[in-house]
Amino acid sequence: MNSQPTTKWQSATYHNTLGRRDFLHVGGLTALGLGLDSHIERVNAASPAARAKSCILIWLDGGPSHLETLDPKPDATKEVRGPFEAISTSVPGIQISELMPRTAAAMQHTAIIRSMTSPLGEHNFGTHYLLTGYKPTPALNYPAIGSVVSHLNRRHGEIPSHVAIPDLRVGGGKFAAAGYLPPSVAPFEVGGDPGSPNFKVRDLDPFPGIVDERLTRRRSYLQRLNKVQEAAQNHPPNDVAFEQAYRLMTSPAAKRAFDLSAESDDVRRRYGGKSIGQCCLLARRLVEAGVPFVTVNNRGWDTHNDLVTRLKEGYTGAKVPVGLVPSLDTAYAALITDLHDRGLLDDTLVVVMGEFGRTPKLNTQAGRDHWPRVFSVMMAGGGVAGGQVIGSSDDMGESPNSRPVTPADLAATIYRLLGINPATTLYTSDGRPVQATADGIALNELVG
Repeated sequence: MNSQPTTKWQSATYHNTLGRRDFLHVGGLTALGLGLDSHIERVNAASPAARAKSCILIWLDGGPSHLETLDPKPDATKEVRGPFEAISTSVPGIQISELMPRTAAAMQHTAIIRSMTSPLGEHNFGTHYLLTGYKPTPALNYPAIGSVVSHLNRRHGEIPSHVAIPDLRVGGGKFAAAGYLPPSVAPFEVGGDPGSPNFKVRDLDPFPGIVDERLTRRRSYLQRLNKVQEAAQNHPPNDVAFEQAYRLMTSPAAKRAFDLSAESDDVRRRYGGKSIGQCCLLARRLVEAGVPFVTVNNRGWDTHNDLVTRLKEGYTGAKVPVGLVPSLDTAYAALITDLHDRGLLDDTLVVVMGEFGRTPKLNTQAGRDHWPRVFSVMMAGGGVAGGQVIGSSDDMGESPNSRPVTPADLAATIYRLLGINPATTLYTSDGRPVQATADGIALNELVG
């Protein structure tokens, strides 16, 4: 069990409020539709550092090379430096990869953490640590940050509060985002590629042969059944998937939010034709519609071989680079600019990361292998002060040189920016208290 130190937030929060023991005396809040644990979670969650209303996490599944993106080493030997050069950005003194000219031009909005560090170099373990802020353990599955945000938001709107585009099959496909929290906070997975001309969102249209009347009748039946079961058990085993599908299929607001055809051709071109660009555009539409947390899952970053083709060109002989990094560069810069132009950037936190970095030396296949000891993360919006670099790696990009930052620290920072106390007490299904983050310390450079 995690220790529960008293913090200034907790002591302030519980002053003049009923504690857990008080509720046990009076029988809880079941009659009002609130469980005891959910009430305490809500009371505990408030943080005085709220900046952002929503978050877009761009997840680079497989582990992006920090040396070919955000932490180039132009003065290192060729086997460390790699095949690409460093370029200057809009902020004097900050350089990034030549493959990211659009991001370089928008560096005034962006903060880079160059001293992320983790001991976990296996995809599933590293993914779990970065997405939850907890090292994995067989004793407990921890929830993703997005699922915690969804759990504490308690939205009952027509659009899910946690959306993954196209899905959240990450880290080898073994990661369970809801963790110990209820299944309802697992992300709604869009299920299709927004970059495809035949893109469709699953559950947005009625199932073939099922008309609205039948859907409504089934929903009414489930609601009556749940009331009977709730009376007997105090917590209804709702058909979460059906209820979510019903809301989506009968919601004009959901159909509008997911409708990329409403965007002009010019806007769609600015985000780029690759999957990551159209996923980021859909993410912008969703946060605009009030979704608190959206994950864009971009696969293919496990680049053990042929960096030039995979990271730059995209395919052999490409005249215009459409590889992983140029596609990310186009999508990220378009998203930041679009959010800024729409007055949404201050309210929307954007985080770009993967589960680890890549080795400081090229391997014999002209690629790089897993390297968690040091890597980089990029953040913008949501109150983040752009135009800064936090921490540094050594001359080879092998280890942190200054200001090491753990995934727990990063999780605490994201929670703080979203107005959530990192010490919030959550509860497992059997009532075990667990903090949202146990060891993380939010970065003052980002949260103020």
